[in-house]
Amino acid sequence: MLDQINKYTDKLIADRAAASGLIAFAAQDDVMISSGEKSFASLASDILSHLNCLALAIARPYLPFAEFLVRRAAAGQQMIVPRDTETRTFLHDIPILRESDLGIDPAGVIAEKLGSRKGVIVEGLGIIANGALTVEQAYINWSSVFHSTYIKYLEDVLESGFILPEEENAFENFRREWLTTLSAQGLVFRKGPFSDKTIILDEIATVGRYTVQRGLVDSFFGNISYSDNDLIYISQTASSLDELPGCIDPVPFENSSTVGITASSELVAHRGIFETTGCRAILHGHPRFAVVMSMLCEMRETCTIENCWKDCGKVRFLNNTPVVAGEIGAGGIARNVPPVIGQSGRAIVYGHGVFSIGMSDFSDAFHALVDVENWCRHEYFRKFDERWKPRTYPS
Repeated sequence: MLDQINKYTDKLIADRAAASGLIAFAAQDDVMISSGEKSFASLASDILSHLNCLALAIARPYLPFAEFLVRRAAAGQQMIVPRDTETRTFLHDIPILRESDLGIDPAGVIAEKLGSRKGVIVEGLGIIANGALTVEQAYINWSSVFHSTYIKYLEDVLESGFILPEEENAFENFRREWLTTLSAQGLVFRKGPFSDKTIILDEIATVGRYTVQRGLVDSFFGNISYSDNDLIYISQTASSLDELPGCIDPVPFENSSTVGITASSELVAHRGIFETTGCRAILHGHPRFAVVMSMLCEMRETCTIENCWKDCGKVRFLNNTPVVAGEIGAGGIARNVPPVIGQSGRAIVYGHGVFSIGMSDFSDAFHALVDVENWCRHEYFRKFDERWKPRTYPS
C-alpha cells in the first residue's frame, strides 16, 4: 500500500498539480497507513476513519485556483458546478468548505461532504478526495477536481475579472511561469502505417505517454486508438495514458464480439471516425484551454437551448477547428464528431476535449492536438487582455 501512496504522490508532483511537501495520503488496510506532510497525513487518517472507503488524498494545488473559487463564492454557497464534461459525468458538483465551516471537528465535517461526493475543496487546505477501493482512485478523483477547478477558474476570471486582491499577481505568475511552451519538439514518432501488433501496441503506449508528459490530458481521461484492417486497438476505459502497456484492447472493427467491453467509452466514436475519414490513428486529449474556449459561445445570452453541451446542433469554429456538442460514449459525440473531423483532422467537443487524427501514424494527430491547444491558449489570453487590460475591477 505504501508503494502505491509513494507512486501517486510522485505523480501529483510530476503533473505539477500539487505543491511538493503539501501532499498526503491515507489508506485503510489491516491498519491505517498514512504518509506525507505531517499535519495533512494526520487529518487524512482522521477523515478516512469516518468514511466507508479505502483511501484518501489531501494536497494543496500548486495553482491557487481552487482556493480562489472558494473565496469568490457567494456567502452561503456550498458548492461550485463547473461546466466541463468531467464534472458533469464523474463529479456532478464540487462541495466547498470555508475555514469557518470546520468547527471543532474538521475531520467529521469534511467526511460528511465526502460521504456523497468524490472530492471537496477546503479553504486553507486544498483539495481532498477519496478512493472507494484503491489509492489510485483517490489520485484520480483529486486530479479530476484539480482539472475541473482549473477550467472553472479560467472561465470565471475571463467573465468577471479579478475580485480578490492577490489574484492578479497569481494569475500573472501562472501565465508567465507555470505555463510551459507546448510543442512536439524532441518527440519521436514511428512512421506508419503499421501492421505488426507489437509495434502498434508499443507506439500507442509511447504516444499516450507523450500526451500526459506534455500536459494534454489530466487524470485518467483521454483515449487513443489505431486501426489495422479488421481490428481497432484502443486504450481501455479508466486507463492512464502514461501507463498503457497491458491496457490496450484489440476490438473487431465490425463489433462482432463483446471483447470491447473494457475498451474506452469512446470506442463507438473512434469507430465512426475511422469509417468516415479512412484514418488509421486517433488521439483524444483534454487540453485545458481548448475545453475552456469550447464553452465560450457568442450566442449564450440569447440562445434558448438549455443543455447546450448535448443539445446544440450547430457547428462552431475555433480557428479552423469545428466545435460540436454531444454526450460521451455512444451518445452525441459518436454522431457529431465523425462528420466534421475529416477536413481539418481535428475537432473539439463542447466542454470535453479534442479529437485529432493521423492518416497512417500518430505524428499528425499529436501535432494537431498541440496546435489546437496553443491556438486556444493564445485566443484565451487575447480575449482576457482585451477585456481586462487596463485592469478594472467589478463594482
